[in-house]
Amino acid sequence: MSPRFVPLSVASDDTRLRLYGRRRGRKLRAGRLGLTETLLPRLRVPLAPAGALDPAALFPFKPREIRLEIGFGAGEHLAHQAKANPDIGFIGCEAFVNGVAALLARVRAENLGNVRVLDDDVRLLFGLLPEASLDRVVALFPDPWPKTRHHRRRLIQPETLDEFARVLKGGGELRFATDHMGYARWTLLGCLGHPAFSWAARSSRDWRARPGDSPQTRYEAKAHRHGRACVYLVFQRVPRPGEGLPRPPAGDI
Repeated sequence: MSPRFVPLSVASDDTRLRLYGRRRGRKLRAGRLGLTETLLPRLRVPLAPAGALDPAALFPFKPREIRLEIGFGAGEHLAHQAKANPDIGFIGCEAFVNGVAALLARVRAENLGNVRVLDDDVRLLFGLLPEASLDRVVALFPDPWPKTRHHRRRLIQPETLDEFARVLKGGGELRFATDHMGYARWTLLGCLGHPAFSWAARSSRDWRARPGDSPQTRYEAKAHRHGRACVYLVFQRVPRPGEGLPRPPAGDI
Protein backbone atom coordinates (compact mmCIF):
# COMPACT_ATOMS: atom_id res chain seq x y z
CA MET A 1 0.00 0.00 0.00
CA SER A 2 1.29 3.46 -0.87
CA PRO A 3 2.33 5.64 2.06
CA ARG A 4 0.20 8.62 3.01
CA PHE A 5 2.15 11.86 2.82
CA VAL A 6 1.35 13.46 6.18
CA PRO A 7 1.89 17.23 6.58
CA LEU A 8 4.11 18.09 9.52
CA SER A 9 1.86 21.03 10.25
CA VAL A 10 -0.55 18.80 12.17
CA ALA A 11 1.97 18.99 15.01
CA SER A 12 2.42 21.89 17.41
CA ASP A 13 5.23 24.39 16.98
CA ASP A 14 7.13 22.76 19.86
CA THR A 15 6.93 19.38 18.13
CA ARG A 16 8.06 20.89 14.83
CA LEU A 17 11.36 21.99 16.34
CA ARG A 18 11.98 18.90 18.43
CA LEU A 19 15.10 17.06 17.34
CA TYR A 20 14.69 13.28 17.20
CA GLY A 21 17.55 10.81 17.25
CA ARG A 22 20.84 10.69 19.10
CA ARG A 23 23.02 13.74 19.65
CA ARG A 24 26.01 11.78 20.97
CA GLY A 25 27.48 8.31 20.66
CA ARG A 26 30.70 6.97 22.13
CA LYS A 27 32.96 9.33 24.00
CA LEU A 28 35.11 11.28 21.56
CA ARG A 29 38.84 10.66 21.50
CA ALA A 30 40.92 13.59 22.66
CA GLY A 31 41.98 14.59 19.16
CA ARG A 32 38.45 14.76 17.80
CA LEU A 33 37.14 16.44 20.90
CA GLY A 34 39.82 19.06 20.40
CA LEU A 35 38.61 19.65 16.83
CA THR A 36 35.10 20.39 18.09
CA GLU A 37 36.59 23.01 20.41
CA THR A 38 39.05 24.63 17.99
CA LEU A 39 38.13 23.95 14.35
CA LEU A 40 34.34 23.77 14.64
CA PRO A 41 33.90 27.35 15.93
CA ARG A 42 35.75 28.59 12.83
CA LEU A 43 33.57 26.57 10.46
CA ARG A 44 30.21 26.86 12.20
CA VAL A 45 27.44 28.57 10.25
CA PRO A 46 26.22 31.57 12.29
CA LEU A 47 22.52 31.66 13.08
CA ALA A 48 21.93 35.17 11.81
CA PRO A 49 18.60 37.05 11.81
CA ALA A 50 15.99 35.65 9.41
CA GLY A 51 16.92 36.17 5.78
CA ALA A 52 20.25 37.78 6.65
CA LEU A 53 22.61 34.91 5.87
CA ASP A 54 24.56 35.17 2.63
CA PRO A 55 25.90 31.63 2.15
CA ALA A 56 28.55 32.74 -0.32
CA ALA A 57 29.99 35.08 2.31
CA LEU A 58 30.77 32.10 4.55
CA PHE A 59 33.75 31.21 2.37
CA PRO A 60 37.09 32.98 1.80
CA PHE A 61 36.52 32.89 -1.98
CA LYS A 62 33.60 33.43 -4.36
CA PRO A 63 32.10 29.96 -4.79
CA ARG A 64 30.89 28.80 -8.17
CA GLU A 65 28.02 27.00 -6.46
CA ILE A 66 26.64 26.49 -2.97
CA ARG A 67 25.53 23.00 -1.95
CA LEU A 68 23.83 21.83 1.24
CA GLU A 69 24.09 18.31 2.63
CA ILE A 70 21.64 17.34 5.36
CA GLY A 71 22.62 14.61 7.82
CA PHE A 72 26.12 13.97 6.46
CA GLY A 73 26.86 11.07 8.82
CA ALA A 74 30.61 10.59 9.09
CA GLY A 75 31.18 13.06 6.26
CA GLU A 76 32.50 10.69 3.59
CA HIS A 77 30.32 12.07 0.81
CA LEU A 78 30.67 15.71 1.84
CA ALA A 79 34.45 15.56 2.16
CA HIS A 80 34.76 13.71 -1.17
CA GLN A 81 32.67 16.32 -2.96
CA ALA A 82 34.52 19.19 -1.31
CA LYS A 83 37.91 17.80 -2.32
CA ALA A 84 36.76 17.17 -5.90
CA ASN A 85 35.20 20.63 -6.24
CA PRO A 86 37.41 23.20 -4.46
CA ASP A 87 35.58 26.08 -6.18
CA ILE A 88 32.21 25.07 -4.70
CA GLY A 89 31.07 25.98 -1.20
CA PHE A 90 29.61 23.16 0.90
CA ILE A 91 27.39 23.51 3.94
CA GLY A 92 26.87 20.36 5.99
CA CYS A 93 24.16 19.94 8.63
CA GLU A 94 24.50 17.17 11.21
CA ALA A 95 23.26 17.09 14.80
CA PHE A 96 25.18 13.93 15.78
CA VAL A 97 28.32 15.13 17.52
CA ASN A 98 30.39 12.08 16.60
CA GLY A 99 29.59 12.56 12.92
CA VAL A 100 30.54 16.21 13.09
CA ALA A 101 33.87 15.28 14.70
CA ALA A 102 34.51 12.71 11.96
CA LEU A 103 33.93 15.33 9.26
CA LEU A 104 36.20 17.80 11.05
CA ALA A 105 38.97 15.20 11.02
CA ARG A 106 38.54 14.83 7.25
CA VAL A 107 38.51 18.59 6.75
CA ARG A 108 41.78 18.93 8.65
CA ALA A 109 43.44 15.94 6.95
CA GLU A 110 42.46 17.13 3.45
CA ASN A 111 42.86 20.85 4.21
CA LEU A 112 39.36 21.57 2.93
CA GLY A 113 38.71 25.29 2.99
CA ASN A 114 35.32 25.06 1.27
CA VAL A 115 33.31 23.33 4.04
CA ARG A 116 31.10 24.98 6.62
CA VAL A 117 29.08 23.19 9.30
CA LEU A 118 25.81 23.59 11.17
CA ASP A 119 25.96 21.14 14.06
CA ASP A 120 22.23 21.28 14.69
CA ASP A 121 18.81 20.83 13.10
CA VAL A 122 18.70 21.96 9.47
CA ARG A 123 15.33 23.63 10.12
CA LEU A 124 17.23 26.34 11.97
CA LEU A 125 18.91 27.19 8.68
CA PHE A 126 15.81 27.33 6.50
CA GLY A 127 14.63 30.78 7.52
CA LEU A 128 18.11 32.25 7.19
CA LEU A 129 18.82 31.40 3.58
CA PRO A 130 17.71 33.77 0.81
CA GLU A 131 15.52 32.54 -2.02
CA ALA A 132 17.35 30.79 -4.86
CA SER A 133 20.65 30.70 -2.96
CA LEU A 134 21.56 27.01 -3.32
CA ASP A 135 22.50 24.87 -6.31
CA ARG A 136 22.04 21.46 -4.71
CA VAL A 137 20.45 19.92 -1.62
CA VAL A 138 21.56 16.41 -0.67
CA ALA A 139 19.99 13.99 1.82
CA LEU A 140 21.62 10.55 1.81
CA PHE A 141 20.00 7.73 3.79
CA PRO A 142 18.11 9.83 6.34
CA ASP A 143 16.34 7.95 9.11
CA PRO A 144 13.25 6.35 7.49
CA TRP A 145 11.23 6.34 10.72
CA PRO A 146 9.46 3.20 9.46
CA LYS A 147 6.59 3.10 11.97
CA THR A 148 3.48 4.88 10.72
CA ARG A 149 3.15 6.96 13.87
CA HIS A 150 6.68 8.28 13.30
CA HIS A 151 6.28 9.28 9.63
CA ARG A 152 5.89 12.93 10.62
CA ARG A 153 9.50 12.81 11.84
CA ARG A 154 10.81 12.12 8.35
CA LEU A 155 12.94 14.79 6.73
CA ILE A 156 10.87 14.81 3.55
CA GLN A 157 7.63 16.61 4.38
CA PRO A 158 5.48 19.17 2.52
CA GLU A 159 7.03 21.95 4.59
CA THR A 160 10.62 20.90 3.92
CA LEU A 161 9.91 20.48 0.20
CA ASP A 162 8.53 24.03 0.20
CA GLU A 163 11.77 25.21 1.79
CA PHE A 164 13.92 23.26 -0.66
CA ALA A 165 11.92 24.79 -3.51
CA ARG A 166 12.44 28.25 -2.05
CA VAL A 167 16.21 28.06 -1.55
CA LEU A 168 17.11 26.10 -4.70
CA LYS A 169 17.89 27.93 -7.91
CA GLY A 170 16.03 27.00 -11.07
CA GLY A 171 17.60 23.83 -12.42
CA GLY A 172 19.11 23.05 -9.02
CA GLU A 173 19.03 19.50 -7.71
CA LEU A 174 17.48 17.73 -4.78
CA ARG A 175 19.33 14.43 -4.30
CA PHE A 176 17.90 11.75 -2.03
CA ALA A 177 19.01 8.17 -1.32
CA THR A 178 17.51 5.45 0.84
CA ASP A 179 17.50 1.70 1.34
CA HIS A 180 13.94 1.79 2.70
CA MET A 181 11.42 1.24 -0.09
CA GLY A 182 8.58 2.78 1.90
CA TYR A 183 10.56 5.98 2.30
CA ALA A 184 11.47 5.93 -1.41
CA ARG A 185 7.77 5.78 -2.32
CA TRP A 186 6.98 8.47 0.24
CA THR A 187 9.60 10.78 -1.28
CA LEU A 188 8.46 10.13 -4.84
CA LEU A 189 4.88 10.82 -3.84
CA GLY A 190 5.85 14.08 -2.18
CA CYS A 191 8.18 15.38 -4.88
CA LEU A 192 6.04 14.38 -7.86
CA GLY A 193 3.09 16.09 -6.20
CA HIS A 194 5.04 19.31 -5.64
CA PRO A 195 4.83 21.84 -8.49
CA ALA A 196 8.43 23.02 -8.03
CA PHE A 197 10.09 19.66 -8.69
CA SER A 198 10.44 17.41 -11.71
CA TRP A 199 11.89 13.91 -12.04
CA ALA A 200 13.70 13.17 -15.26
CA ALA A 201 14.21 9.41 -14.79
CA ARG A 202 13.85 7.50 -18.06
CA SER A 203 14.81 3.98 -16.97
CA SER A 204 15.37 1.96 -13.81
CA ARG A 205 19.09 2.74 -13.99
CA ASP A 206 18.28 6.38 -13.26
CA TRP A 207 17.18 5.46 -9.75
CA ARG A 208 19.08 2.22 -9.12
CA ALA A 209 22.55 3.60 -9.87
CA ARG A 210 24.34 6.03 -7.58
CA PRO A 211 25.19 9.35 -9.29
CA GLY A 212 28.60 9.04 -10.89
CA ASP A 213 30.15 11.88 -8.91
CA SER A 214 29.21 10.39 -5.54
CA PRO A 215 31.28 7.88 -3.51
CA GLN A 216 29.85 4.95 -1.62
CA THR A 217 29.23 5.76 2.03
CA ARG A 218 29.62 3.36 4.94
CA TYR A 219 25.87 3.25 5.44
CA GLU A 220 25.31 2.36 1.79
CA ALA A 221 27.94 -0.38 1.98
CA LYS A 222 26.23 -1.77 5.09
CA ALA A 223 22.88 -1.82 3.29
CA HIS A 224 24.37 -3.81 0.43
CA ARG A 225 26.02 -6.26 2.83
CA HIS A 226 22.62 -6.93 4.36
CA GLY A 227 21.07 -7.47 0.94
CA ARG A 228 19.06 -4.24 0.86
CA ALA A 229 18.69 -2.47 -2.48
CA CYS A 230 19.30 1.27 -2.56
CA VAL A 231 17.30 3.92 -4.40
CA TYR A 232 18.84 7.16 -5.65
CA LEU A 233 16.38 9.90 -6.59
CA VAL A 234 17.42 13.14 -8.27
CA PHE A 235 14.79 15.87 -8.67
CA GLN A 236 15.26 19.16 -10.49
CA ARG A 237 13.96 22.51 -9.31
CA VAL A 238 11.59 23.86 -11.98
CA PRO A 239 12.79 27.32 -13.08
CA ARG A 240 10.83 30.28 -11.81
CA PRO A 241 9.35 32.71 -14.36
CA GLY A 242 12.26 34.45 -16.04
CA GLU A 243 14.81 32.09 -14.49
CA GLY A 244 16.82 30.05 -16.96
CA LEU A 245 18.45 26.68 -16.41
CA PRO A 246 22.12 26.90 -15.36
CA ARG A 247 24.64 25.29 -17.66
CA PRO A 248 26.09 22.18 -15.96
CA PRO A 249 29.85 22.29 -15.38
CA ALA A 250 32.04 20.13 -17.60
CA GLY A 251 32.34 16.58 -16.34
CA ASP A 252 29.44 16.82 -13.88
CA ILE A 253 27.00 13.92 -13.95
